[in-house]
Amino acid sequence: MLDLNTTAEFSRANCVAICAFLVPANLLATLLTIIFAAIHRPLHQVLQSAGIASIFALVMVLHVYTWFSIGVVMAPTYILLWLGISCLLTNLGAILFRRYYTNLSHDSNYPTKAKALGFSAKRPSSI
Repeated sequence: MLDLNTTAEFSRANCVAICAFLVPANLLATLLTIIFAAIHRPLHQVLQSAGIASIFALVMVLHVYTWFSIGVVMAPTYILLWLGISCLLTNLGAILFRRYYTNLSHDSNYPTKAKALGFSAKRPSSI
């Protein structure tokens, strides 16, 4: 069985190594998710990239919570918590962005982005 106390102690004992890996991993994986969504890669690739990036972000948040559990409240803990949460939200936003534009391009009622925004080629009728 997984002993959470031992896992938390390991996390705190190896904080420098864990953070040295997780900070760049979070940033690079989230950047990759943003790039995939921006260049309109297939949705499954965006989901896969966001899933991996979210795992890194969740591990970062859990690592920070091990420090909060023993009462360590310092600037680095808040900065790392902010980094993890912002990466999670960015990955979620990239997924929603990609799904929105996938649905928009496949919807027969809105073949163009201009039409989806409410613009019409017709001139308004005269009053």
